[in-house]
Amino acid sequence: MSGEFPRGRSAIVGGATFGLGEAPGFSPLELAASASVGALADARVRLDQVDGLFICLPEDQLSGLSFAEYLGLRPRFTDNNRTGGSAFMSHAVSAALALDAGLCDVVLIAYGAVPRTSKSFIGPSGTSYETPYKPTLVASYALAARRHMHEYGTTQEHLASVAVSARQWAKHNPQAFMRTELTIADCLASRRVASPLGVLDCCLVTDGAAAIVMTRADRAKDHCARPAYVLGGAAATTHRFIAAMPDLTRTAAADSGPRAFAHAKLGPADVDVAQLYDAFTINPILFLEDLGFCRKGEGGPFVSSGAIAPGGQLPVNTNGGGLSCVHPGMYGLFALEEAFRQVSRTPRGLAVPDVSVVLAHGNGGVLSSQATVILGAEGTL
Repeated sequence: MSGEFPRGRSAIVGGATFGLGEAPGFSPLELAASASVGALADARVRLDQVDGLFICLPEDQLSGLSFAEYLGLRPRFTDNNRTGGSAFMSHAVSAALALDAGLCDVVLIAYGAVPRTSKSFIGPSGTSYETPYKPTLVASYALAARRHMHEYGTTQEHLASVAVSARQWAKHNPQAFMRTELTIADCLASRRVASPLGVLDCCLVTDGAAAIVMTRADRAKDHCARPAYVLGGAAATTHRFIAAMPDLTRTAAADSGPRAFAHAKLGPADVDVAQLYDAFTINPILFLEDLGFCRKGEGGPFVSSGAIAPGGQLPVNTNGGGLSCVHPGMYGLFALEEAFRQVSRTPRGLAVPDVSVVLAHGNGGVLSSQATVILGAEGTL
């Protein structure tokens, strides 16, 4: 079964974040609502114009209903799909399809969480094969990192390069939670959490919310001077728990990426900026390989060359990513919001010059669900 993706027929026209870092006194719903109001203002859209809602909130399985009630929305189409941090890329793909089909006219995608101030986090429960060993979330990613080291000679210095590059971007973003100097030596000396991953190989635990607004391409210029058109998108899933992952060094990004590129009629060489879900330093290395930016096993040398840092050949996580900017449980929507800002030339940190194509990639579960979205400026249509 095959069908045509509505390439460039919808666009992101507004975005906002709220409460990044610590937001005491706010609930996830309140944070998401505040980000949504900001995104709608950015897109010059009224609340009563929103007729499509995509959202997932922690510990609220019916957040689509709760959020609509809170903001007084009456959506014609609501999606509460939840695959972890990749959910929001899937939301953007579904929204593009819904907009193109005329199911709705204006879509709001939102998320908010307060794991830092609430000190609550729901991690994977594990399977009968894993539970006796009491694994942590970090341990699952440590398995992938250790296997990648064994197979390809990846080093802890390579992993550290990912964290250092993220911090170099974050230093220029006033909203980033961590902006202090960070070196390879700092990363290598940090306390081990699950070998080979240390504290500085792990994403932040922060509060925060993000929201984006989408509409059809024929209306996009009414809301944004430089819309980010959705050129392609795809998702793929290989497992739920790490014990069932077919290959610890190959993620489903190797499936979602090529399909997203095919929809966009582009390839990795056409991408100017990438926003990659960096829950742990091994993630961008795996995704750079699986998405085709470098060959399998070459991710470590690629990141350590400075390629993903400011001034590099492929800027990655230009807001500082989950490692240095924000990570409130699920990071995917923040990557999409930053991708929109680079295309629209309204970043909060460093603007990458001459951006036409930005890839945003989300990860859910324990390298379980992968979703890729490719955005482009008007000249790519």
